Amino acid sequence: MILVTGATGKIGTEAVRLLNSERLPVRALVRDAARAPQDGSWSGVEIAVGDFDRPDTLDAAMAGVDTLVLITPSVPAQEIAAIDSAVRRAVKHVVKITNHKATDDSPVDRRRDHARIEAHLAASGLTYTLLAPNLLMQNLFSVAPMIKQTHGFVMSAGDGQFGMIDSRDVSAAAVAVAADPAGREGRTYLLTGPELVTYADVAAELTRALGEEIEYRRLTPDQHREVMVRAGLPGPVAASNAQVFGLIAEGDAAWLSDDVTTLTGRNPRSLRTFITDHVTAFKYIIDV
Repeated sequence: MILVTGATGKIGTEAVRLLNSERLPVRALVRDAARAPQDGSWSGVEIAVGDFDRPDTLDAAMAGVDTLVLITPSVPAQEIAAIDSAVRRAVKHVVKITNHKATDDSPVDRRRDHARIEAHLAASGLTYTLLAPNLLMQNLFSVAPMIKQTHGFVMSAGDGQFGMIDSRDVSAAAVAVAADPAGREGRTYLLTGPELVTYADVAAELTRALGEEIEYRRLTPDQHREVMVRAGLPGPVAASNAQVFGLIAEGDAAWLSDDVTTLTGRNPRSLRTFITDHVTAFKYIIDV
């Protein structure tokens, strides 16, 4: 049995669907069963309703599980609770989504959080595999409302390049490891798309797909933080995001890897493919 946490998120939903399509026994850990897809893609999937803050629900979800696909918003207490439950339930292998620069001394708090979780996982005695994706293409959905309303978007990443990856390819990589962890124990795989891109490239691809000029408006990290706060993000989250975008401007995410192909046997999706697949999400309100 394979248990997927964060099962209704970007990576988790697709991972459960893929495992189910391959007829592998899969259980999805969710807070609310009503959020499970109703399109039939999860037909036959076991649903476990649980809460990271309630160890008894985690232990119930882990019963009979061989492999845990650990996906959370990188909250140390939550992931540590899941790891401890996996130890109690004698889970054999953990597949964790992490950050490529998770270190104790990172200037980015979420990377320090991942480092703390990784240290706990390493000390747990469980075998594990780490998957570290670059920026997710699906994060572009957060600027879709701005694109619809203003024919453009703001960002503080300058002309920094990044190996943006479709979360569907992260899901596929997680499924490949979960289905056959042998030989992948203790490994860290870096997951990227096929090319380095910039937010200017994102604007150009949106312009091509929508047939209207989409403008990339550059901001400083401080200006971007204020925009995110005004949009409703909590101050600490906005500050952390702005910090990451500032690092991207300095080349922090300018790396590529063939690990998606190594794990899945196929090439990752391009930015153009992603935008083509999801073009309706970015169409102007007047076109709806």
